[in-house]
Amino acid sequence: MASHAPFMVATYARPPPVFEKAEGCYFYDIENRRYLDFTAGIAVAALGHSDPGVARILASQGAQLVHASNLYHNPWTGALSRLLVETTRAAGGMAYPGSEGDGKGAVESVFICNSGSEANEAAIKFARKVGKARDPSGAKMEVVSFTGAFHGRTLGSLSATHTEKYQRPFGPMVPGFRCGTYNDIDSIPQLVTEKTCGVLVEPIQGEGGVHAASDAFLLALARRCRAVGAVLVYDEIQCGLSRTGALWAHSRLPAEAHPDILTTAKALGNGVPIGATLVSGEVAARIKVGDHGTTFGGNPLACRVGHHVLSRLADPALQEAVAAKGAVLARGLRQLQQRYPALATEIRGRGLILGLQLTQDPTPVVAAARERGLLVITAGTNTLRFLPALTITEDEIQEGLAILDAAMAATYGRS
Repeated sequence: MASHAPFMVATYARPPPVFEKAEGCYFYDIENRRYLDFTAGIAVAALGHSDPGVARILASQGAQLVHASNLYHNPWTGALSRLLVETTRAAGGMAYPGSEGDGKGAVESVFICNSGSEANEAAIKFARKVGKARDPSGAKMEVVSFTGAFHGRTLGSLSATHTEKYQRPFGPMVPGFRCGTYNDIDSIPQLVTEKTCGVLVEPIQGEGGVHAASDAFLLALARRCRAVGAVLVYDEIQCGLSRTGALWAHSRLPAEAHPDILTTAKALGNGVPIGATLVSGEVAARIKVGDHGTTFGGNPLACRVGHHVLSRLADPALQEAVAAKGAVLARGLRQLQQRYPALATEIRGRGLILGLQLTQDPTPVVAAARERGLLVITAGTNTLRFLPALTITEDEIQEGLAILDAAMAATYGRS
């Protein structure tokens, strides 16, 4: 660490372990100590670390073709795009029929990129393009997002992330971004206006503290977007791809509440950098050649991995197992809440995106858990966040809960 740190820009405060290998739900450091991972690399390694199927594809495609650029076709960019559209339709996602009831609101095509921030940048640009088409005066350019949101670190996605500690060092932000209060239905008419080109919202906020949008809020938001001609964007970068027990967190809602644009990344590559922006036919019709681009996005290596990963994550049996294991983890967290009633106040989330709200700074318990061989992370204000691999076993869940219990007892004492 001492020999490497001087050569890296200090944007992260990393703890001491140096990980050199991983398998399934376990990391191993350079001294071969084992750590149970309840983070999955921040919701990335949905199939677990060093998955054999992913490893085989990386080796095979790496020996064939890694990069060709978007100046040419390759077999995998289109194949992944088609699979994203088809699996989304099959799962009942992005099913809004369009403002004219002609089906143009339903998912039709995909832009492949490299990360979640880039997927959201594309969504913001596409919403602005639609806004200009609907109002050539240029007045329809405002983008609405919400308190507690996290949409990325690039300047556009950061402008939609209304958290002072992220924005303050880099101001001024991109003009035209407005902040609303998450789950406040009454504020929607004043927030989303004729000047709004797009609304960007997470069905479940991850970084913000694992807060879920109410069904009523998302439905009211969608209705208002359609009333004023704004594009509705759901950011499912952390909560999508079966983490809630369904392919997309929004698919359980009535079609009227479904988005015009959906962004995804993280789990799509199981660790290989990739992101995607799914768009309705109505949005796709506004995007022309040259409107957007990416050098590495859509490369055959990442897309072939993404195709494989998505094929497995779309399996209903896996999704059913996620829901069951999420219930096991939630039940264990409730038991911890009962043991530490003065410390643990609330459990939030669905499936395997869960948060345990504490009354104190969770940093000491995170350190104590790590020292005992468990990796957990925080979110929002004093929230422990749990994002294990979707392939985690119930025995591994119980192992992690036992370690967390010991870490809480060592840090705070028994309540």
